[in-house]
Amino acid sequence: MTAALYLKEGSPQPLGATFDGKGVNFALFSAHAEKVELCLFDSDGAVDSARLMLPEHTDEVWHGYLPDARPGQLYGYRVHGPYDPLNGHRFNPNKLLIDPYARALSHAFEWDELHCGYDPADPRGDLSFDTRDNAAAMPKCIVVDWAKSSAGPARPGTDRARSVVYEMHVRGYTMRHPSVDKAVRGTMAGLRHPDIIAHLRALGVTAVELLPVHPIATTRELAGRGLRDYWGYNSICFFAPEPRYLSGGDIAEFRDTVRALHAAGIEVILDVVFNHSGEGDETGPTLSFRGIDNASYYCLAEDRRRYLDVTGVRNTLNLEHPRVLQMVMDSLRYWVEVMEVDGFRFDLAVALARQGRHFAPQGKFLAAVMQDPLLAATKLIAEPWDLGPDGYQLGAFPPGWSEWNDKYRDTVRRFWRGDDGIVGDLAFRLSGSSDVFAGRGRRPTAGLNFVTAHDGFTLADLVSYETKRNLENGEDNRDGSDANYAWNCGAEGETSDPAIMALRARQRRNLMATLLLSQGVPMLLAGDEFGRTQRGNNNAYCQDNEIDWIDWSAPESDRSFFEFVRHLTQLRAAYPVFHRLRFFRGDHIDGDGVKDIAWLRPDGREMVDEDWHARDLRCLGVRYAAVENATAATEGFAFMLLLNGGGEPAVFTLPDPRPQSRWKCLVDTTSAVQPPDCIREPGSEFTLAAHALALFVGES
Repeated sequence: MTAALYLKEGSPQPLGATFDGKGVNFALFSAHAEKVELCLFDSDGAVDSARLMLPEHTDEVWHGYLPDARPGQLYGYRVHGPYDPLNGHRFNPNKLLIDPYARALSHAFEWDELHCGYDPADPRGDLSFDTRDNAAAMPKCIVVDWAKSSAGPARPGTDRARSVVYEMHVRGYTMRHPSVDKAVRGTMAGLRHPDIIAHLRALGVTAVELLPVHPIATTRELAGRGLRDYWGYNSICFFAPEPRYLSGGDIAEFRDTVRALHAAGIEVILDVVFNHSGEGDETGPTLSFRGIDNASYYCLAEDRRRYLDVTGVRNTLNLEHPRVLQMVMDSLRYWVEVMEVDGFRFDLAVALARQGRHFAPQGKFLAAVMQDPLLAATKLIAEPWDLGPDGYQLGAFPPGWSEWNDKYRDTVRRFWRGDDGIVGDLAFRLSGSSDVFAGRGRRPTAGLNFVTAHDGFTLADLVSYETKRNLENGEDNRDGSDANYAWNCGAEGETSDPAIMALRARQRRNLMATLLLSQGVPMLLAGDEFGRTQRGNNNAYCQDNEIDWIDWSAPESDRSFFEFVRHLTQLRAAYPVFHRLRFFRGDHIDGDGVKDIAWLRPDGREMVDEDWHARDLRCLGVRYAAVENATAATEGFAFMLLLNGGGEPAVFTLPDPRPQSRWKCLVDTTSAVQPPDCIREPGSEFTLAAHALALFVGES
């Protein structure tokens, strides 16, 4: 900057760097700082062009106004205060810090020992004080004119009951796509390529759920192994996109891609990580929160040198502090209002909802979200657990929330693996998990069902491996879950045995058909629709390479599986019985004794208590009436879903399909293609092969 630099007093609100057309207001919360320096940079290098003390301190906010400053200005903070780890304070003005409200960063984080507030070589460890400057290695904040622009396409506003969610990684999804220009592969711009959007539309996806898009801090441990945190669950700034995900560095690229997806009828959900930060424990780097006000931003242990850790990643953000909660709420509103996203999936959401040591469904965070008219109207999805005491809270989140339903995942996997005693639990999962979510007016959409997700085996690996193969992660295969409930169908890993390959293909069809024909909101894992493999790695969090990147050169044999999945999403969309607004009750809906749902034995009779407790039962029939009230009963369709998770064929006697007169087969997983016309009369027998599923609809 060429003009003389001086700071006016400015305003404590809004927090962050705000351009008003004439200059920039800078405001930073710190309850325990003694002074704050604003550092300006002319380039993304080691030397700041100016250091200016923020002149005012109002209500624990340090602030100042810089006339004539413009968007594009690079900046950071140095915060002065006590370096007293034993009392929870870790100020070190030798460390350039990221503004928690920064809307853009100059480059991605890379591990560097210079970022540590202590001297890693000092035997006192984090009790020592490091005087080296880290500015050369530190990303710089960028002043952005982030005011909301003219309106984009209308938001799709897809009803939750009709949603089909597709979990994907921004970088990995397009890194190997042949149609996407190399210059934009792995970025938000790559995601709006016409071929990408056409694929999502053809698949029947209504929403993409993006793995974390905030800037990622790679740990010392991963850097030492030549790896990086690829998934992104190590965020450090909740307003900016990860710089690697912007092909040209302009944050408008993010909003432009959201708008392109909206124009195609596809919503955008962000996976957000507010339970912890990428600064780790006391041995981690000082990047932002730790150096701004460690004692406010983090939950500290009784020994205030240490951090409470209910997340398993060495620290926990303190959402009970009003300014930390404000930051989270401001971030959520920013991504909805300015970046125009449609909802959020909250990683380890129990950690956000704790009051003291305990989960509080009416606590500060959940109450703040639900009273906010903007956020309450978005899609809110909780990962309903953390690693703290009583950390598993599936079903305990309040109305308005959906929850990742891991009970669904485990039950469906175990049924198709052929486990004993699963049929009763399977019935609950197929019908929306009312045993978990019914009550308080919650609907089947409270459950977000999945069989695979980023964390665990892909669908192809789930039927090919029983033991994880995580050696590439550098942790001696200790990482990743051992409870995969997987079945390799007769051989571990790759095989050329045609019988095993055919069985694996059928199992993939079984798992996908079960998911898309169940009540609740289904979530697919990107690439499962054409046989994506991670070669048995069930925890590829650090594999920014071809292990985790989507391979778009799927063999033609998997094209049939894509068509099978598309057929299922079309069926789900076409028939309301598969996306009901209310739970089944087992009630009669007409005078002829037809129920909204009936669970049937192979002989066509309704299940009784002793049937549900038969541990060797591995097959189940379900008759649905595709209506939700008696007055519409004669206008609906009857459906029959048959499932056989056992190793022997099962002979089913087909019941009366009232109000229709006969049954027509819509899905048979013994075949990779849609079944030919297969008409069966009521009372006739249908032999369902071992490890197979079939769906019938009543036909007049």
